[in-house]
Amino acid sequence: MTLFAPSDGPRVFGLPPGVDFARALIAGLDARLEGAAPEALARVELWVNTQRARRTLIAAYTRGAARLLPRIRLVTELAADPLAGPDLPPAASALGRRLELARLVGALLRADPGLAAETAAFDLADSLAELLDEMQGEGVAPAALAGLDPAEHAEHWRRSLRFLAILRDYAVASPPTEGQARLRVAAAAWADAWAAAPPAHPVIVAGSTGSRGATRAFMAAVARLPQGALVLPGFDAEMPAAVWARLGADHAGASDHPQGAFRRLADGLGFDPAAVAPWLDLAPPSPARNRLVSLALRPAPVTDQWRAAGAVLAPGLGAAMAEVVWIEADSPRAEARALALRLRQAAEDGVRAALVTPDRELARRVTAELARWRLRPDDSAGRPLALTPPGVLLCRLADLATGPLTPEGLLALLKHPLTSSGAADRRGHRDLTARLETRHLRGGSPEIDWTALAAWAAAEGPDAAAWIAWITGALAPLQAAGPATLAVRVARHRAAAEAVAAGVTGGPHALWHLEAGAQAGALLDALAAEAPAFGPIGARDWHALLAALLAARDVPEDAVVTHPTIAIWGTLEARVQSADLVLLGGLNEGVWPRLPGPDPWLSRRLRRELGLPSPERVIGLAAHDFQQAMAAPRVVLSRATRDAEAPTVPSRWLLRLENLLSGLGPEGEAALRSARARGAALLAVAARLDRPEAFDLANPVWIEDEDIDLDYHIRHTVLPAPGTQAQLEALAA
Repeated sequence: MTLFAPSDGPRVFGLPPGVDFARALIAGLDARLEGAAPEALARVELWVNTQRARRTLIAAYTRGAARLLPRIRLVTELAADPLAGPDLPPAASALGRRLELARLVGALLRADPGLAAETAAFDLADSLAELLDEMQGEGVAPAALAGLDPAEHAEHWRRSLRFLAILRDYAVASPPTEGQARLRVAAAAWADAWAAAPPAHPVIVAGSTGSRGATRAFMAAVARLPQGALVLPGFDAEMPAAVWARLGADHAGASDHPQGAFRRLADGLGFDPAAVAPWLDLAPPSPARNRLVSLALRPAPVTDQWRAAGAVLAPGLGAAMAEVVWIEADSPRAEARALALRLRQAAEDGVRAALVTPDRELARRVTAELARWRLRPDDSAGRPLALTPPGVLLCRLADLATGPLTPEGLLALLKHPLTSSGAADRRGHRDLTARLETRHLRGGSPEIDWTALAAWAAAEGPDAAAWIAWITGALAPLQAAGPATLAVRVARHRAAAEAVAAGVTGGPHALWHLEAGAQAGALLDALAAEAPAFGPIGARDWHALLAALLAARDVPEDAVVTHPTIAIWGTLEARVQSADLVLLGGLNEGVWPRLPGPDPWLSRRLRRELGLPSPERVIGLAAHDFQQAMAAPRVVLSRATRDAEAPTVPSRWLLRLENLLSGLGPEGEAALRSARARGAALLAVAARLDRPEAFDLANPVWIEDEDIDLDYHIRHTVLPAPGTQAQLEALAA
C-alpha cells in the first residue's frame, strides 16, 4: 500500500497553528487515499501522544460517514507491544524507585549532615528521579557523570557531583525498566525490527513535537520508513530560513522559542525545517494574526527586524486583532468572573469554546463562577487527589501523628462527609458532634484531653460514651510514639481511615467509593507493596510523603453532566484540539510560562557537557502552546494584575505583542487599544454580575461592539438561562 512518494530523507509534514488538527489530519489522509479500497484506511497506523488526542480523532471520524478506522495508538504504549521485543523486562514501579532513592539519600544525609537537612530526603529523591529519567530518555548514561571534572566548577557543584554518585550506583543496580528509559529501549527495539523488515502499511506519528529524547528516537525511526511520516502540529511554515538558522543550538534565544523543538528535531533527523511540506493545503483562520504572533515571538537577537518586517504587516493589523479581547483584571477573582461570563455567552450562542490555562487554581475559579448558571465545563484535568474527600480525610489523619490533636483538628475530622459514612444513624453522629463542640470543646483546652473527653461522654450518657470510645480506638494507633516501618505506617493509616469511615456500628462505608476513593485505595496498596524498599520512617516524614503523593495524582471528576460546547483544557490537551473561541487564562510570568525551577544538581554548563537540553526548553514548549492557541478564530487573552500577595508581571509573550503593536505606528496602536477596550467592557459587565441591584432595566445601556452587548447580559446572565439545565439533562439521557 503506497501513501507517500519515495523520499531520500525523513518524511516530515507540518500543519499551521490554528487549524483543526484532527480534521486536517483526517482530510489529508482522505486526500491521499482517494480512490483506494475502503479497507485501505484500516491499514494506516497512527501514533499520537495523548489519550485525549486519540479520543478526539475517533470522535472526528465518527462524525462523518460510516467507515473503517485507522489503528490509532499511543506513543506511551510502545513498550506494551510485542514488537518491542521479548527481552524487555516488565515495567518497574516509579514509586518503588522513588522510595529506593529516598532511602539512599537519607543514608547519605545521615553520614554527612552538612549536605542537606535530613527532612529533605524525599524532595531530593524526587529531583534525582527526574534527573535520572531525563538522562536516560536523552540517551545519556549515568556513568557519564564520572567524566565531569569537578575541579573546574564551584564548590557547590563539586558537592552535588559527589551526591550524584547515588545515581551511578543506582543505575548499575537497577536496569532501565520504567519511564523515559523504558520508552527509549522500546523505541530502539522498534527501529531494529523495522530495519530488518520494514512495514508495508503507512505509519504516521501525528501531533508530537519530539521534545523528549525517547519520543524523538521513535519519530526518527518512523520518518525513515518507506511509508512513514511525521505530521507536526503548529508548524510555522512562513518563518524565514534566516530565523530557522538562528534557532540552532549555538544561538541565544533558541531554547525558549515556540519553534525551537522543531529545530532540535530537524537537527536530530537531518531535514531542513524551512523546506517542510504542508500536510494539507489549508489556510489558518487568521493568517494575518499568525504572521503577527510569529514576528512577535522571534528570538530576542533578531527583534531588530520588527520595524522592517512589521511595516509589511501594518495595513492588516486591524484585521489581525479584530477577534482578540485583551483582559487585564485587577484580581484573580475578577479575571475568573470575566472568563466565565465569556464562556457563558458562548454556551448561549452554541459556540465551541475552551479555556486553555496551566493554572489549575484559575480553572477551579472559573468552574465555580460558571456554577451560578448551572453550567459545568468539560475539565480535562480533574482535581488533585489531595483535594478530594478521601484525600482530605487521609491527610487529616496523617496530621494526628505530627503533634497534639487540637479541638479544631478533631472537629474537622468529625465533620468530614466520609466520617461515619457507614453508620446506620448518621444523624446521631452529627448530633453528638454538635454537642461535643458546644458543651465541651468551646473555651476549653487548646489540646484534646482524652481523659476529660471520656469523663464528659460518661456524663452525657451511654450513646456518647460508646461514640467517644469509637473515636479514641480509631485514632489511638496513629498517635503511637516512635518510628515505625513504612509497611506499619501504611497498615495503621488504612485501618484508622476505615474505622473512622465505618462509624460506631462498623458497617460498610463510602471511603473507597467512586474514582477518588478507588485511586486513594490504590495509592495505599502501592505503598504497601513497595514498603520493603524503605526502612523506618518518622511521623513527619510519613505525613510529607503521603501529602506529596496525594497532590501528585489528578482524579477525573465523577460522572457529571457537562456542557457539550464549553471546556477547560491544559496546554498539552490543547495542542491537537480546536475551538471557535479560545480563552488564554493566567498569562503572567511564573504561571504561563511557568519558569524552570533551579536545578540543585547540574549547572547549565554541566548539563551542556553531558548533552542534556537547556532548562529553558520547557518555556519553548509553553510558547508553542501559546502560539497555537493565539491562532484560533476568536481569542481572549487574560491576566490578573495582582495575585493574593503582590503585583504580577505580564507574560513575556504579552509584553512582546504589546511592544510590537505599539511600535508599528497608528495602525498597531489602534489595534491594541481596541483589543483592550473590548476586555475592559467585558470586565465592566462581569463586575455588575455581583451587583444586580445596579441594573436599570428601564434604561438599558449598550456597548458599541458586536461581541459585547450589555443589555443582552443584563437580561441573560444575572439569572440562569431558561431551559439550560433541562437541555443538559436531556443530553445526558
